[in-house]
Amino acid sequence: MSPVGLPHLCSGKVRELYEVGHDRLLIVATDRISAFDVVLDDPIPDKGRVLTGLSVWWFERTEHLVPNHLVSADPTDLPETAGPEVAGRAMLVRAARPVRMECVVRGYLAGSAWREYRERGTVHGERLPEGLRESERLPEPLFTPTTKAEQGHDQPLTRAEAVALVGEERFEQLAEASLRLYRFGAGHAESRGLVLADTKLEFGEIDDRQLVIDELLTPDSSRYWPAEEVRPGSSPPSFDKQFVRDYLDSTGWDHRPRRPASPPRWSRARAPATSRPTSS
Repeated sequence: MSPVGLPHLCSGKVRELYEVGHDRLLIVATDRISAFDVVLDDPIPDKGRVLTGLSVWWFERTEHLVPNHLVSADPTDLPETAGPEVAGRAMLVRAARPVRMECVVRGYLAGSAWREYRERGTVHGERLPEGLRESERLPEPLFTPTTKAEQGHDQPLTRAEAVALVGEERFEQLAEASLRLYRFGAGHAESRGLVLADTKLEFGEIDDRQLVIDELLTPDSSRYWPAEEVRPGSSPPSFDKQFVRDYLDSTGWDHRPRRPASPPRWSRARAPATSRPTSS
């Protein structure tokens, strides 16, 4: 799946990046799926279209809160050289210089944050009240940045480490913007019977102006739970990649690049030919 005539800049775990001009890029979401920073062998049909549709929906509804890089996802606005196979999975975006830090916001105690709290009573080195349980709502959403590793796993950053990486002023701006977007997303999710437990955001800069880039509040970058099934002290079912992580952990995999095969039912899955996400 390669847009003919566009220079290919790089491949991410899920997305392909192409140059459109000196200030425009084309981001194409593939059907690849990753877990623990490793790309699995078997794609999920139409996953890229779903992720693109969701990101566009959120970008359009949060631009009044924090600017983003989206120019258009309308197929008629894409470069003529982009093949028809990328329709629905491509975004034309402003070229921004990525901030080399992942911005994670946690509203609930889950995943690696729960493991750290259970062992040390902290999350990213910050002491939390005693007696919290798995999947419990935190007193306040926490900004818990990580490194943005080119290879291997992202690593948690303390506040001091993050400030040393990006500078204090930029750190404060990123934290404020991330928390603003999380609270908006969590509020909308709650109105639809969902819990947005946590989310990962990426930012870029254009002329010292910060923009949200890549994707926004998708199941690939966020943890969603059905609100009616959230019970502190247990792990609720997830509308995201958690079932993938759970399966991989059940195999005894050590999260190194040599990964186990995906369950046969994933590779046999087929989406209806007419299936397309909606951005409304």
